[in-house]
Amino acid sequence: MDKKLNMALVGASGVVGKKILQLLEKKGIKVDKLFPLGSSTVGQTVHFQNQDYVIGSLDDFDPTDANITIFSAGGSVAKQYARKFVEAGNYVIDLSSEFRYEDDVPLIIPEINGNIVENLDEPTLIANPNCSTSQLLMVLKPIHEQFGIEFLNIATYQAVSGTGKEAVEELRSQTYESDTAESKVYPKPIAFNVIPQCDIFLDNAFTKEEMKLVWETKKILDPNIEVQATCARVPVFNGHSEAVFLKLSNSASREEVINSVEGNEGVCVMDNPDTLEYPTPYEQANDSEDVYVGRIRSQQIQGDSWVSLWVVADNVYGKGAALNAVQILQKLITNNKLC
Repeated sequence: MDKKLNMALVGASGVVGKKILQLLEKKGIKVDKLFPLGSSTVGQTVHFQNQDYVIGSLDDFDPTDANITIFSAGGSVAKQYARKFVEAGNYVIDLSSEFRYEDDVPLIIPEINGNIVENLDEPTLIANPNCSTSQLLMVLKPIHEQFGIEFLNIATYQAVSGTGKEAVEELRSQTYESDTAESKVYPKPIAFNVIPQCDIFLDNAFTKEEMKLVWETKKILDPNIEVQATCARVPVFNGHSEAVFLKLSNSASREEVINSVEGNEGVCVMDNPDTLEYPTPYEQANDSEDVYVGRIRSQQIQGDSWVSLWVVADNVYGKGAALNAVQILQKLITNNKLC
């Protein structure tokens, strides 16, 4: 007998939280009881399945009332509460980076390593990957399986929505009030600018966002792939773009790379130089579920096979955040983990 889906959503009124609710409705996932939770937003309402829900206090919530909880409220909140919810019998999906690199916490992209869910035998804390990692690995998986990837160099061009509502408002205000608007979210003005920094700098001079791509690629796809990353924040409201440069173990033509990627679930190839067909965040990152790849090129450099790609995805609604979390939830349901 199926158990009812009683779901707590921490950060329900946030940018990603709202998209999670939107996706649950779109996919027809029946939520028997919804508990939207927050701290500063207590008393506000969210709309879901033709009903308004009042956001409750995370501090006062009894986690035994739920059997699945999605945390979309940042690392500090997850650190304080996530494991307590697991101990209370919840499967927990956390969208922050707080637990991604812990050995006992699975880091899941359902199309790549979703089989991990099948082997879970008790309530577990599951980490959602970084937005840039998720869209990247969706494209790299079939290429790696067919040709082998030895080295990956990536430059990301990340939208302000990845930082949150305040960053979106900062870009908007600086765009229309460029002479007077302050920079409160970012260290430098974001409008009409490119900031070569996402997250804090680490001791190795890379930013934490850049190292997330290193750590997560190795944990999810293959620990033997060498990764170098540069992450930049760009004046785009939504949609992350990535310029990707791969060294392959086995030679591959442009056509062979396209054929390896085409037809994979969740990936859409947009690549026709003759008709100027390639993905852009403005056109493709509008509540889009697919990851888009174009500008596919192959070349020989000093006897080695290299491939270049351009990858675009919706970092909030799509694989970068909300969609991946909802897909993990679907995996838990279809594998009867909530029974």
